[in-house]
Amino acid sequence: MTRYQEKIEAFISNIDDLEKSGVYPYAATSPLQQKANEVRANRVNWQSYLQSQMISNDDFDVITKLDVVSPEQRASLLKEKPLVCAKTFLNMMAHIAKDQTVQYILTLIDDILQEDKTRVEVFRDYARRSRESVWGPFLNMLNRPDGFTVNQTSRIIAKLACWSKDLMEGNDLSYYLTWLRDQLKVPSNEYLQTVARCLQMMLRISEYRKAFVRVEGISSLVTTLANGVSYQVQYQLIFCFWVMTFDPDLAEKISRSNTIPMLCDILSEANKEKVTRIVLATFRNLLEKPIEREFVKENALAMVQCKLLKQIQLLEGKKIDDPELIDDRNFISDTLLASVQDLSSFDEYSSEIKSGRLEWSPVHKSEKFWRENVMRLSEKNFEILKILIKLLEISKDPLILSVAAHDIGEYVRHYPRGKTVVEQLGGKQQVMMLLSHDDPSVRYEALLAVQKLMVHNWEYLEKQLETPNASGKEAIGTVRA
Repeated sequence: MTRYQEKIEAFISNIDDLEKSGVYPYAATSPLQQKANEVRANRVNWQSYLQSQMISNDDFDVITKLDVVSPEQRASLLKEKPLVCAKTFLNMMAHIAKDQTVQYILTLIDDILQEDKTRVEVFRDYARRSRESVWGPFLNMLNRPDGFTVNQTSRIIAKLACWSKDLMEGNDLSYYLTWLRDQLKVPSNEYLQTVARCLQMMLRISEYRKAFVRVEGISSLVTTLANGVSYQVQYQLIFCFWVMTFDPDLAEKISRSNTIPMLCDILSEANKEKVTRIVLATFRNLLEKPIEREFVKENALAMVQCKLLKQIQLLEGKKIDDPELIDDRNFISDTLLASVQDLSSFDEYSSEIKSGRLEWSPVHKSEKFWRENVMRLSEKNFEILKILIKLLEISKDPLILSVAAHDIGEYVRHYPRGKTVVEQLGGKQQVMMLLSHDDPSVRYEALLAVQKLMVHNWEYLEKQLETPNASGKEAIGTVRA
């Protein structure tokens, strides 16, 4: 087993340790666990359910034995009559509507699974014997309106999916991962820590990581982190990125999702060592795991552009005892310093544009740079030019808008076909819209860019008029067309 495999196994076991609890009252480390303690304290009067014929005698006998006995007695019953126990739980989930009782049933199921991971097979075996889906009853619970109910159910689903011998597959897997993804978007979600915990568990498994990427999970993680969350949730969600970067294909997808600038921002403000550790571990994977060396180079450039070397230097001045963190820090520093030596001015420019964090670095106003590199903005189907135009459309930052407008103007000025290309890509319209921007610097750069567009047109017209033709009118008409 490699060092990184040992490392990921250690992290994985830590997830489970945080989920484990001893004898009631359980240590609450999240809002959901705090609520679960309250739920456990309010025992259900099962006798009243029996008297009102809301549950059968068989279900009453099973639930009372599972609920009020010691863990040892409960283990004995689950071992003796596993399928009967599973049937009782599923019957009660299907036929009891009262939120408080449903919460209690789900919490009891979760506790039973937490006591012994192998008990997930109780539900698997029952579903197999009855020829039913093990997922249906639990996925249906995700549609209930009560926040605790759906998130407690989500914990159970994650355990069934991760601890069973058989993986979750197909539409059931897509549905659950999409649900988790959407929960990341819920404003002020009080159970966000539980959502992140479920993702941590699920994404340890390669098949689930790939499925999460297929439902656009990466962009949801980026957005959630960029919007600001607690340091605990930061750690959990960055952990999700970290485990995904062990897969070379997923590492390349993460590279394209603007993850590096966001993680650099988090690192610069991190007050907790565990957040620093997981960010650096993720960066190391992004420099080590991609198979295509071009992605490694682009990742290194993006890190340099985001001033990661400066942050690494600050870390070198701090007392750090964690050998793993020190090793990752040194690896990243050595890799980035080596990459800087091979940087061309266009590499730096390209990295800056792709990061979306434009500033007035020297290349933007270098006549020599534009003369030598203007054609490179047309490479890869005008990749860099399209990013500049997109920034004009989506950015709210006056500095970014000013620099992007300036660069589009320089592209037009130095490239004979620049005006045509910019117009075809919608760039001229975006520049024109900035003429009425509130910020004077943006208006100024937009005006200069428009002037360059127009001057280029006049120069072209003048050349056409000077060209000998059978009919001067025909030449002018051609230009106007």
